[in-house]
Amino acid sequence: MQKVWRAAALWALLTLGLAVGTAQPARAQKVVLQGFWWDYWNTNYPNGWANYIADLAPRLKAMGIDAVWLPPSIKNGNQGNGYSPFDHYDLGDKYQKGFLPTRLGTKDELLRGVAILHANGIEVVQDIVLNHVDNAGSGNGSGGQDPAAWEDFTTSKYKNFRYVSFTRPATDETAANYLARNGRFSKNWQNFNPNPGNNSTSGDWNAILFGPDVSFYNGSYGQSSNATFNPAQSADYMRNNMRAWLIWYKKQVGFDGVRLDAVKHFPDFATEDFLYNLQNNAGWANGGASMYAVGEFVGGAGQLDQWTANVQNRAGTFDFALRNGLYNIVSGGGNFDIGSLPGYQQSTRVVLINGQYVHRTVPFVNNHDTFRPQLSSTGNYIGWNTGSELAPHIDPFDPRLSATYAAALALDGSPQIFFEDLFNIGNTGKRFSHSPKSTVDLPTRSDIENLIWCHQNLRFKEGAYKVRWQSQDHLVIERSTKAIIGINDNFSAWQNSTVSCDFAPGTVLKDYSGANGTATVTVSGSKTVTINTPPCNGTAAGGRRGYSVWAPTGIGTNYNLAERSTTQEWELADDLGDNDSRSLRQGGQLPAGSTALRTAGRIYVAANKTITYNLFPSNSTQSLVVGLYNAAGTLVSSRTGTGTLTGTYTPTANGWITLRARQNATTNPAQKVFVKATYTAPADINTATAGRTALASQTPKLNIQADLQLFPNPTASDRVDVLVVSDSQVAATVQVFDLTGRLVHQEPLTLYPGTNEQRLKPRAPLAAGVYQLTVPELQLTRKLVLK
Repeated sequence: MQKVWRAAALWALLTLGLAVGTAQPARAQKVVLQGFWWDYWNTNYPNGWANYIADLAPRLKAMGIDAVWLPPSIKNGNQGNGYSPFDHYDLGDKYQKGFLPTRLGTKDELLRGVAILHANGIEVVQDIVLNHVDNAGSGNGSGGQDPAAWEDFTTSKYKNFRYVSFTRPATDETAANYLARNGRFSKNWQNFNPNPGNNSTSGDWNAILFGPDVSFYNGSYGQSSNATFNPAQSADYMRNNMRAWLIWYKKQVGFDGVRLDAVKHFPDFATEDFLYNLQNNAGWANGGASMYAVGEFVGGAGQLDQWTANVQNRAGTFDFALRNGLYNIVSGGGNFDIGSLPGYQQSTRVVLINGQYVHRTVPFVNNHDTFRPQLSSTGNYIGWNTGSELAPHIDPFDPRLSATYAAALALDGSPQIFFEDLFNIGNTGKRFSHSPKSTVDLPTRSDIENLIWCHQNLRFKEGAYKVRWQSQDHLVIERSTKAIIGINDNFSAWQNSTVSCDFAPGTVLKDYSGANGTATVTVSGSKTVTINTPPCNGTAAGGRRGYSVWAPTGIGTNYNLAERSTTQEWELADDLGDNDSRSLRQGGQLPAGSTALRTAGRIYVAANKTITYNLFPSNSTQSLVVGLYNAAGTLVSSRTGTGTLTGTYTPTANGWITLRARQNATTNPAQKVFVKATYTAPADINTATAGRTALASQTPKLNIQADLQLFPNPTASDRVDVLVVSDSQVAATVQVFDLTGRLVHQEPLTLYPGTNEQRLKPRAPLAAGVYQLTVPELQLTRKLVLK
């Protein structure tokens, strides 16, 4: 009787404090998959993660994933996983730092990946890093250091950031060449802490933690002491330019929402500014007040609530407070009071915006920062790098994982699913080599997949959130008249509780988890029902662990993500893009006195789906031409005239379409223009055969000389990245010889036109020393130093 009283008493409090506003359907509720892990890598997709996600997209649609969180997609100086941003305006279209693509691929591949997700009805959440930039200098660091920079005792004064552009491609890696580059959004030492406008390196907003720490304060501006390209700056330089970049970024990529990295490390006023403009001041790309936005703030419930208030509820947070409770379910080994879990949630979870209730909080179990396994050579878990985890990991092989996800999906908010929890890459031996299209290579955990199915098809979030039972081992939550979810953290004992509910008397419910087999229960005349939830040991029907999901009988798959088109916009300007022969050669304003074509970009389109394209001029009095070119380089549609130009075209086959523009008269002055396209991509392609990069179909064909680079060098034997530039598709071999001429490692290398990267995977670690690495088919050799 004590447990019954406790459940009823706490329920009375929770209906007042937690269910307010949730009786109405709320917007911005997404099941979001984190579409990567910390050091995401697959040898079938070297520097082409956007292709990987594109190939995976149809499986995600079938599971009911609403949105995919993509890693940062701007150029990193070390071609890393995205969290060391270098050039905000390089999405894998510029040749700088010695390579073209980002870890997601070329810009063309990134935009295609977004469009294919959209074609599957899946939204794109873009990860954005705002608190730091990194790797100043050319490919070898030349020019990055400003001797006049104030000492921060961390970055060695590497605070000159200069970028290639259409008019200033990289010709060498000298300091002089680097410091003369005039790409958009150059940065000087005064733009980072400490500086005359903010002489501080202490506190969350100013500490130098990850690289030169961006200063968004009004007075943080000034000149480089040694750069040739040295435009004047003015007040609020970083804030104004970061805002402009974010709007450009949203228009260029066409993403739908944002995940903001490390938000406690830059001012809340800047975050609110950026979110307001993405939601309301991005023109046709406005996200609107209910745009999905979440900040990563590692802290307690009160701190999370305060941050959301400071940014005027324009974003929610990952609920680290709730995550502490979820971790306790696992670490407690069955001794945690699971009935206390709702009390761990942050308070600010649902907000009223323009008459609509919007879910802002994000329950989560794991993410790339809490999950750092030690790996075997094939990628299997062999231990944990706990020292690099923001919070303790939850092992996806733990029998209580399902219970934590049942809670995350039942509670308020937009639940985030971690890649390594949904997909098993921890003991298959195929972490680095699987095909995302193969359910054998890349199996799912059936409990997590079932919970997503239940959440979507039983329409959890359309029902008010009500806690119906709380005891040591049993938590029961109702999504009013939609489903009742039981959660049990006991390893061996079933939990059976009679609870109140909102279902009408006589309603027959079944367990859609399958744990109770074909058994049903009937709601009593007093609107009570008995909920039976299995233990975590996997002995229930279907091997279900620690959860049950009860809903009216007769519900099948009824949640279908509708196909969506994609809109993306390219800006043709001299300080954007790149004209290097090793780049995509996109960008550049329309030149004066010339009718030469400028390439805006490329889209990958579905057959029989209409493309609408536009050109927006800076000078509406001059006649211009905008056209679409197919993979053979043939003009298939164009518009000519003054002012805004609009055209349509319906392709007859899937494939690349190139957007180009030019002056219509040699008497025209130069001008910057914008080219926009709205189109639908194919929902299901094989990126290996559909073209990993648009370089193969660029007209005229690029005459690229083969080149071999190693990065980093010196390095360790488990971190040898081989970069090869080729002008055609070719099968090759990487060979490593020691100083005696003995072959110590060999593996195949499939090259595609453009820049290719492959991380070598020696079967056994190579000893420290000097080696010769060669690609014999291309007659390329480089010295490799292992430390």
